[in-house]
Amino acid sequence: MKKKTKNRIIWAVIIALFILVLMVIFKPKSKGPLDVVARDVFLVKTEQVQKRDLKHELLMSGSIKALEEATLYPRVEGKLLRNLLREGDKVNKNQTVSLIERDEVGAVYEPVVVPSTITGIVGRVYLDPGANVTRSTAIALVVNQERVRIAVDIPERYIGEIYQGQTATLRVDALPGQEFEAVLRIISPVVDSSSRSVAVEFYADNTKGLLKSGMFAKVDITLAQKQGAVSVNKQSLYTDAANGQTYVFLPSADGKTAVRRNVKTGFVNSNYLEITEGLVPGDTILAFTYGLKDGSKIELEK
Repeated sequence: MKKKTKNRIIWAVIIALFILVLMVIFKPKSKGPLDVVARDVFLVKTEQVQKRDLKHELLMSGSIKALEEATLYPRVEGKLLRNLLREGDKVNKNQTVSLIERDEVGAVYEPVVVPSTITGIVGRVYLDPGANVTRSTAIALVVNQERVRIAVDIPERYIGEIYQGQTATLRVDALPGQEFEAVLRIISPVVDSSSRSVAVEFYADNTKGLLKSGMFAKVDITLAQKQGAVSVNKQSLYTDAANGQTYVFLPSADGKTAVRRNVKTGFVNSNYLEITEGLVPGDTILAFTYGLKDGSKIELEK
C-alpha cells in the first residue's frame, strides 16, 4: 500500500512539472514596439530636406615636427665636461651648448665646444657631465619650432585635387577646440608603389609655441565645397538596379503609404548629397528602410 502511494506521489510530481514546462513554453510574449504594427506595415522614420553647406574633406593624420631640427655631436672623443644650456633654453647658431674634455693621458687641452648648428630652442640634452662620448654620441637636440611641418600620405586618387599653397585645418588632441591653419608646401613627384599614396608636407605657423614637435596631429583638407545645397542624408537615397535611376520615398498625404519620387543628385560628401531635381527644402522623406517599395504601407515612427 505504501508503495502504491509513493508511486502516485511521484507521478503527480512528474505531471505537475510537465504542466509547468508547458506553461513556460507557451506563455504569451509581452508586446514590443513593433508588435503594435501589422506585419505588412513598415515602421519608418522621416527626414526633412534642408539647405546645407557641404564640404568634401580629406582627413589625414601625422606627427608634428619642427621645421628645423639638429642633433649635435662632439668633434672629439672624451668626457662631457659641462652642459651650458638646458631644455627650453634659447640658442643661437654657433652658440656653445656643451663642453667636451679630451680624454688623452699626459696631455692638457682646452675644452672643446659643441656649438648649435641652427637658431632655436634646446629640445633635449641627452647626457650628464662625466659621460664618455665619441664622435657619434648625440649630445643635444636643437629645434626651431616657429614653424612646424606635418608629413602625411595622400591616396593617389586625390592627386588631381591637391596643389601647393592649398590650405587645411590642423588639430591636435592636446589642444581640444583649437584649430590652426596649415598650408600644403611639398608634394612628392612619385607615387609609392606599395601603398599607392603620395607623400606631402604641410607647414603651419607656430610663433606662439603651442604646437610641439612629436605631437599627433589631424589635418583636414577641403577638396571641394558647395554652399546652400538642397540635400538629404545619403543613406536615404535608393538606386534602381535596372536603369540606375535614383529616387527617394515620401509619405502619402495621409501618411499611410510610401510614394516613390525620382530625383537627380549633384555634390556628395561622406554624409550628405545634393538633390538638384525632385525635392525642395521642407519636403519630408522617409529614411532608408530595407524592403520598402512604392505603395508599401507605412507607420511613421514618433
